[in-house]
Amino acid sequence: MEFGRRRKAIGPSQSEYGHCLQLYGVPPTENISLAEFETFAVERVKLLKTVETLGVSYVKGSEDYYRKLSAEISNLNFPYKFEASAQDDRKQQTGPTECEKRRKDHISHFILRLAYCQTEDLRRWFIQQEMDLFRHRFADLPSRHKTEFLHQNDLRYDTITDKEKEALMEKLVQSTYTLSGAAVVEQDIYKVPFQDALDLVRTRKVFLMAGYAYIAHQDIVTIVLNDFRTRLSKALALTARSLPVVQSDERLQPLLSHLSHAYVGQDYSVQKNVGKISLEQIDPLSLKAFPLCMRQLHGTLRAQHHLRHGGRMQYGLFLKGIGLTLDQALQFWRAEFVKGKVDADKFDKAYAYSIRHMFGKEGKRTDYTPYSCLKVILSNAPSQGDFHGCPFRHSDPDLLKQKLQSYKVSPAGISQILELVKGMHYQLACQKYFELTHNIEDSGFSLNHPNQYFAESQKLLAGEGGEEGGGLPLLGRAGCPSTQTPRHAAEQTWQPCAGCGRNDGGPGLSVSG
Repeated sequence: MEFGRRRKAIGPSQSEYGHCLQLYGVPPTENISLAEFETFAVERVKLLKTVETLGVSYVKGSEDYYRKLSAEISNLNFPYKFEASAQDDRKQQTGPTECEKRRKDHISHFILRLAYCQTEDLRRWFIQQEMDLFRHRFADLPSRHKTEFLHQNDLRYDTITDKEKEALMEKLVQSTYTLSGAAVVEQDIYKVPFQDALDLVRTRKVFLMAGYAYIAHQDIVTIVLNDFRTRLSKALALTARSLPVVQSDERLQPLLSHLSHAYVGQDYSVQKNVGKISLEQIDPLSLKAFPLCMRQLHGTLRAQHHLRHGGRMQYGLFLKGIGLTLDQALQFWRAEFVKGKVDADKFDKAYAYSIRHMFGKEGKRTDYTPYSCLKVILSNAPSQGDFHGCPFRHSDPDLLKQKLQSYKVSPAGISQILELVKGMHYQLACQKYFELTHNIEDSGFSLNHPNQYFAESQKLLAGEGGEEGGGLPLLGRAGCPSTQTPRHAAEQTWQPCAGCGRNDGGPGLSVSG
């Protein structure tokens, strides 16, 4: 693959991408722009991370898993259903044609090979997600197109004769899920070594005899996946050997190095609620709308009147992202620090500069972005006396359990969270914490950012009629946070404010204390 600043004007041909599914045997050879290189890479990372999240949150192959993954594939303009390329290209479309989607699928896969071949852990993760994606897309193909795929990729497996089918008819029907006698007659039955069909053996969905598995055509995905895994594993090993040559290109090296742990979600550096939050509202907000990491930092700050640099950066940028202005931030941190061992003069000399720097008003004038979940989890792990980081990643499980108990999380909910933590699914553990503290079954989003947690909490508490990302529906009147608790998360009833007694139908919701 060549990487230039201009792409050739030649588009993808129908013969080059004759099927919506690929084994990625031949690397792309065309020129692409650096912008397209990055776009393709980031969008495939988004897709694979969705595959990972859904695989943990839902049973693979279930209706919810199928529906959500199909929607994500479609939204990101990747191919997943067989469509005639020539007919599709002749249609007047607002989006990319089917052939362009297949080209994107082909190129993006090879770009991610470069990024994920660098360590054993990255290779293992990449292979697992690509296999799950392949399984989903293959299962969605009609039987005829599955056969076409096998023929196009020269995947030929031994089939049993009609005489053998007749002799094994009863055993095949009894041992193979949803296989009838008529289907045995009509379909090809493949005879393969049992070790090539371990998924079916494990779930007892295949007939075994003399070391061979007899697989119906409808279950051929098991052997195709085994072949796909073998090919991809070998390809990643070969790619790793040639990686130094690719990394010598200074245009690609930074992108490839950071792609595997890059944040690819919404940019929360753009503040939609600047000036719409008062300092008095932070305490009630922290109880319901803050993720556990920020709730922990806020509680520590209130108790100890101080945070170290890592905590100030993580929490300060989060507050900036939810709408705190520079003046409010200076007032907030000064008021808290002077309650401890720092007087106002020392604060202005030692700490005010870093807060202005955070807002891009000092130094290089960089407007810093709130930390994503990946950055919180992977960088700058907390040491003794620090309180930043991710509680699900960096806290001892027993201490995490105590903290969740103190926040009135149910025992069953704590067990679910700790099980996700044990499996190193830290963001899913935080998402489960969101669902438990907001009394919902399914949050309906994949959590990637602390500010996303806050925004989704606001949407949920606003109810269907609330302003998205707008008037901070959890809060009461500016400067007068309510202390009443609604019976339901989306209940918008006006309560007299505990601070000033007003009940004039203002833009507030009651909140638990």
